[in-house]
Amino acid sequence: MHAAVITAHDAPPAYGERPEPVARGEHERVVEVLAAGLHHLTRAKANGTHYSATGRFPLVPGVDGVVRDASGRLRYAVLDDTDSGTFAERTVIDVRRSVLLPDDVDPVRIAAAMNPGMSSWVALRRRITFREGQRVLVLGATGSAGRMAVQIAKRFGAAQVFAAGRDTARLGTLPGLGADQVLTFDGIAAAADADVVLDFVWGAPAADAMLPLLTARTDRSAPLTWVQIGSVAGDSAPVPSAALRAARLRIVGSGIGSVSPRDFIAELPELAAAVTDGSIDVQARAVPLARVGAAWNDHRTDERLVLVP
Repeated sequence: MHAAVITAHDAPPAYGERPEPVARGEHERVVEVLAAGLHHLTRAKANGTHYSATGRFPLVPGVDGVVRDASGRLRYAVLDDTDSGTFAERTVIDVRRSVLLPDDVDPVRIAAAMNPGMSSWVALRRRITFREGQRVLVLGATGSAGRMAVQIAKRFGAAQVFAAGRDTARLGTLPGLGADQVLTFDGIAAAADADVVLDFVWGAPAADAMLPLLTARTDRSAPLTWVQIGSVAGDSAPVPSAALRAARLRIVGSGIGSVSPRDFIAELPELAAAVTDGSIDVQARAVPLARVGAAWNDHRTDERLVLVP
């Protein structure tokens, strides 16, 4: 079968031949891959920068996708740590890590949305106690995951959503998706009374934003929960000690390990339904799997690239 194959951390995937996958466990099934998203997580696991990277090669990347099982049913599946991912014509899934989809779904739309949407959905549902009426600041709101976080926070009843980012053109599109106020990092103090921060940025920009945000709060004793989800600006953040003393700040992470696989899977059906019925706006573009080498380093588009065999 055809698949994308990576042979080293610094090598892009090449389109080539791979042996047919074989199901070995009781719950494993060989499935046909219809669409697989090219996510930040997929790249990071392949280049070794994500904490869950295995470092084993050769590697077929791809952490999730829309697949067709032997009975003809469509499923959205999340793969465990594996060297045989979804960037292939066929792969092996554990059916316990999948959810059935309606027959009329758009596989490209589902494959594009589930991974980035899951990051904020699971953070608000499973990592913290989020209450309707709270105010949410999304740091890094102009990326795919941040853009969806704005919509998901509103869906869960946020009274006010602040969307912060650097790209002013992309920020300008977010009020149409539910953002009550858009901010650059220089104006972050305008979101001082947020209750929750969904941080897709981390690194120095996040650390630099903490003190202006915290010192401008109307009541510094009011709790602020900072949820670290992504790290596009850096894996480490020089958090100032004053940020932890001058206000009631709690920093938690949300991701693989801090949320159990069972909790992730439990949230998939409702998220898939929201994507399917159009409640969440998705920007996606299908790319043939044969063009995976060119797509791998294409960061010029606002759309989430989805590989289709």
